[in-house]
Parts: sequence; structure tokens; C-alpha cells
Amino acid sequence: MTMLLSRRTALGAALGLAGGRLFTPSSGACAARFAMLHQPGIATPPLPFLYFIAFDLTTEKRTDVAALMQRWTRAADALMTGGSVPGLVDSGEAEGLATKDLTLTFGFGPGLFTRDDKDRYGLAARRPAPLADLPRFNGDQLVPAHTGGDLCVQSCAGDPQTAFHAVRILARLAYDIATPRWVQTGFAPDFGKGRTPRNLMGFKDGTINPDIRDPGIAARVLWASPADQPWMQGGSYLVARIIRMALEHWDRTKVGFQEETMGRQKRSGAPIGGHGEFEPLTLKQTDRDGNPITAQGAHARLGAPEENDGAQILRRAYAYDNGLNYTAERWPPWRQGNEFDAGLMFLAYQQDPRTGFTKIFEQMSKFDMMNQFTTHVGGGLFACPGRRPDGYIGQQLLEM
Repeated sequence: MTMLLSRRTALGAALGLAGGRLFTPSSGACAARFAMLHQPGIATPPLPFLYFIAFDLTTEKRTDVAALMQRWTRAADALMTGGSVPGLVDSGEAEGLATKDLTLTFGFGPGLFTRDDKDRYGLAARRPAPLADLPRFNGDQLVPAHTGGDLCVQSCAGDPQTAFHAVRILARLAYDIATPRWVQTGFAPDFGKGRTPRNLMGFKDGTINPDIRDPGIAARVLWASPADQPWMQGGSYLVARIIRMALEHWDRTKVGFQEETMGRQKRSGAPIGGHGEFEPLTLKQTDRDGNPITAQGAHARLGAPEENDGAQILRRAYAYDNGLNYTAERWPPWRQGNEFDAGLMFLAYQQDPRTGFTKIFEQMSKFDMMNQFTTHVGGGLFACPGRRPDGYIGQQLLEM
């Protein structure tokens, strides 16, 4: 164990601001065998800019996938410390930037394990149960070209060029093994330390996030269960959803109805009938006529742990703006004229999507008043494993 920790210390110095943390099971024997680093970009504080990309694997060899993950891990270690990737001529567009804050997070999609009912790389038996395909939710309008992926990279940085630069490097390293499938960028303005950010609808977003600073809460909500696959220890599961907002029509809606729809006050973020942002939601209170103060279909109510048997997820959402929707295709529910192609790149990390995102969103997709203004148009599901301090991401899975 002493040698393992010394190696971890050296790697921690190399990661710098990357945010790697050591996960160690309680059993001494298991700890020595399965000590893992959490990937950065999950529990670390969010950075202002996002470049999210999903890849399709084109190789037929598992050894190629392993080689790619080795290259990506080495490159990430270099890039997250502001260095260059050894043996690769840098594209140079990030040279001279004042900040190079960067986190890179990697995930494996269901297609790594099976595609068209075929065990592509002999890994089907090692597909973790929480990586079960998401159901088709009510109202989904998922565009195939913006959905799925065998691998994903979440690149977050202090400026957009740094985030894109890292992805360019990783895409170069993937030549002949994987090809980009879809991309979504995002931004999260700095509202000040300790302040909840606002989404494009003008409401605070993330108020009910679990306090993962508490190791017990993080172990229950965020990190893979000790009973999960050994290669997932120290990891988490990511549900990514591109949620398009009908902002033109939201902006024409009276603030009172917006607040009823959200289940919170717009300016303060407080629950309906409350005064402070972090007060408990008014889920049981009624008005003088016996009607719920917080509407039955309010977004905040339907997403609350109290309404979902305690289910929780860690939200790391980014706003996005792709310009105008110029195509003849018109998204429901409005279907009129050119509209802003803008919304939310919703990223949710959790211990198990079946008891996290799916549990919560099944009823939200049916009853949420917010569905009048939002449409889920893409995204994916990914397992983001931990990493042994002396190995590469996915090593325990790919080297059987």
C-alpha cells in the first residue's frame, strides 16, 4: 500500500488542478487492490465553458480501444497541467492564453459492449447493470445524429478555446479508431462564489443538488456502488441530455405563470410561498381553498427527492446557444418561424441512472408543466469509471 500511495502522490502532483481524488473501499485487502482516482469534472467545481463530444468506435479490435484510452489518459494528464502532449505537434491555438484551467472526463457508452446484439469486443459480460439503456420517455424528440455514442469526452475550461483545443488533440489521437458523432458546447457564467447559477429561463438551476462535500452523501448518490463492476469503482454514471427551450414563447409568458410552472420564485429562487432559496419546498402546504401552494405539475415538485422516493442526482448543467433553427423542421410544441436553437446541456452524474435520472424523469416527462416549453432533442448515457493511480482510464475493463 505504501508504494501505491507514493505513486498516487506523484500522480496528484501531475494532475494539479485536475481534481483527481482517491477512492478507497473500506476493506484493507480490497483497498490495496482497487484504490481508484475519481475522474475530474464530476465532483470538482464546474468551469465556465463546456465542449462535450461523443465518438463512435470504428475499429474491430479491443486492443485498439485500449491503446486509444492509454493515449487519451496520457494526453489528459499533460493538457490538464497546461503542458503539451509528448510526441505530438501542438495545434497552437491555446498558446499564450492567460488561463488554462481544464478538466477532462471520459465515459463509455452502451455501444462499447454491444451493437446490433453483437458482442463487439468480448466485453458484453462486463457491462454494468446501471448502464441499462434509457427508456423512451414521453415527449422525446431525440435526433439520431445527436444521440448515443460509444465514447464521450467532457472538456470543461476557463475559456472556450482551451476546452476546444483539448478536444482537437484527443480527436487527432483517435484517428482510425474512433470518429466524432455529435458535439454540444455550453457556457456557465460566474454568478459569484456560493451563488446558484441561472439558466436561460432566468431561474436558478441546481438549488436542490445533493451536498457531495459530505462523503456519505457522495457515496450514496454519486459514486458507483461497491457492489458494481470492479472497473467502475471510483466512477459515476452520466446522463447527458440536450434540452431545447422555446425561449421566444417563454419570454412572452407572464412571470406569475413562469413561477407556477417552475415551482419557485424567479428572483429569489425561494419556494412558492417561501422567502429563502434553500428553504424546504412547499409541497404539503395548501391555500385557503385547499389547493396546493406548489402546483402538482410544478417542475421543482416533480424533481424533488420527496416526490421520488429519495432519488437524487448531481446536476452540472450548461446553457447553450447554437444560433437560429433555420431548417423547415419545427420543434413542438410551437412549430412556427425561425427560433433560437438554445437551451440546456443537461449533465447529470449519479450512482445508478435506473434509480436516479430515470426514476425522476419518468414522471417529469409526463406531468411537468415545463414540457410546454422544452424538448429533449439528443444526448447519451455513459459510464465514467475511476482510475487506478498507476493506470489509464478503463484499464481494468479493457485488459481482461
